[in-house]
Amino acid sequence: MKNVSKVPEPSSATNHKKFKLVLQYAAEFPGTPRRLQFRKWVNAALMQSAEIVLRIVDEEEGRELNRHFRGKDKATNVLTFIYDEPQSLSGDIVLCAPVIINEAQQQKKNLVAHYAHLTVHGVLHLQGYDHEHEADATIMEQLETEIVTRLGYADPYYEQ
Repeated sequence: MKNVSKVPEPSSATNHKKFKLVLQYAAEFPGTPRRLQFRKWVNAALMQSAEIVLRIVDEEEGRELNRHFRGKDKATNVLTFIYDEPQSLSGDIVLCAPVIINEAQQQKKNLVAHYAHLTVHGVLHLQGYDHEHEADATIMEQLETEIVTRLGYADPYYEQ
């Protein structure tokens, strides 16, 4: 959990971070963003150098990962796995395409915008942010909103 009193400034031109992004399409679904979009979203949310594997999965793999690592027998939209690498930040972000598509439809959200939001969400988790406690959730949601709107998408927490 990040202990911050104010929302930090996300990446900027003066923040010289480097990151390696490996994108894995374990499942193909209509409307799934391409590498360049994911790279842009990761860069916008990343505040330090990192090595990230971003994997797009189907519901079966998403459910299995969530069951195995979190003890929840259902697929979820995003899972983040952080690795203890002494040199730099390192981890995996798993996006479950069917869950994301279903959420976007149910919440009447633009699919690409929802992918952007969940990618940002996963990258923030990778950097230690969480939403287990109300104060932490407020910080994380504020930061997500700032990054996503700066990318040109609507506030992901705005109720339509």
